[in-house]
Amino acid sequence: MWRRIFSSSNGVKAEIGGERGAMMMQWVRYMSKKRAENLKKINPKVPYSEATSIAQNLFNLIQHRGPVTIGSAWTNAQEAGISGISSKTHMKILLKWMRGKRMLKQVCQQVGSSKKFLLCTPQDIPAVQATGSPRIKLRTEKRSKSGKKR
Repeated sequence: MWRRIFSSSNGVKAEIGGERGAMMMQWVRYMSKKRAENLKKINPKVPYSEATSIAQNLFNLIQHRGPVTIGSAWTNAQEAGISGISSKTHMKILLKWMRGKRMLKQVCQQVGSSKKFLLCTPQDIPAVQATGSPRIKLRTEKRSKSGKKR
């Protein structure tokens, strides 16, 4: 049998052990976890019919251009002339709404000491994870500082 001693903020010490202690520890671990965000309840801030047409245009754009970052998705959406998106923040909300509807997936790729989050369609995920996303060009080197010396 193991025993674990807990002390509360008011100085009371409690000893937990045995079967009830194991259940208590499991309950503490369960309650300390953060819940996943409910992506289905996101408000796209436009009428549903308009949101679906914007989402379809964004989906086609991401499907055509391959895995993209949010910044490049914003640039591509501006170049494609997708109407209905008022700002980059609004586009991010719509992309989150699309992830909740399972139209898009977000994949994390480790690049050196930083991470890049790529948006892709569910069909592209195996290719992205296997090949390391050959279509996207990431800047990993720092620029050299050429400027005034003090």
